[in-house]
Amino acid sequence: MINAKTLKILSNDVRKQVIEISYLAKSSHIGSSLSIVDILIVLYKNILKKNIFILSKGHACLAYYCVLQKFNYINKKLLYSYGKNNTLLLSHVSHKVPGVEFSTGSLGHGLPYAVGRALAEKINKKEKKIYVLVSDGELNEGTTWESLLFASFHRLNNLIIIIDYNKIQSLDFTKNILKLEPLNKKFISFGCSVTIINGHNYHQIYKSLVIKNKNKPHVIIANTIKGKGIKFMENSILWHYKSPDKKELFDAMKELI
Repeated sequence: MINAKTLKILSNDVRKQVIEISYLAKSSHIGSSLSIVDILIVLYKNILKKNIFILSKGHACLAYYCVLQKFNYINKKLLYSYGKNNTLLLSHVSHKVPGVEFSTGSLGHGLPYAVGRALAEKINKKEKKIYVLVSDGELNEGTTWESLLFASFHRLNNLIIIIDYNKIQSLDFTKNILKLEPLNKKFISFGCSVTIINGHNYHQIYKSLVIKNKNKPHVIIANTIKGKGIKFMENSILWHYKSPDKKELFDAMKELI
């Protein structure tokens, strides 16, 4: 069971930190970070004590670092060094950070690693599940579909792939770059089981993460909102790259009180 009220408070705190640190560091990818906060909170609060997580969309590292601090993998001093000279917290996820399994920068690398790790766990007859969070724009990468073929062939039922389906990538909406739909049918045709959820509903997130699957990798299509939690950032391509100015920081914080 989960406590949605507690999860909401945690998510709200993380979003505040993401906004504040993005302002201080003048960093980009704030929209990408905000869309995955609720998923990360459920994973770290309820799922990952004995399992493994890989953030394939490494540009959303700020949300990840904030969650790692919230769950005591790193301290606040390190977290607030983000964007400063000689920091350990790079602008894409680094395995040198405590709690990070694998460095991800160029998109398309996290899923192949997760597949290999899941296969190793099965060969060694271990019980760990491998959770990997992938962006929708990342689905344009050929390595994604090669990895899915391999995972389904080897019946990696210990592999859970979460798609952050916020429908915006880099410079435009995903539908204008490369059409992904019908996305669920594509995953099914590649030998995966599929669950479609609201990626901001804590109960739906949790239920999808604990589904028992006998002989297939499990794909969760999480419908999310880029910039979730800040109305003027939501569903805006601008916030893939822009950092908030002082007024935007103030306005965003007011929404998160």
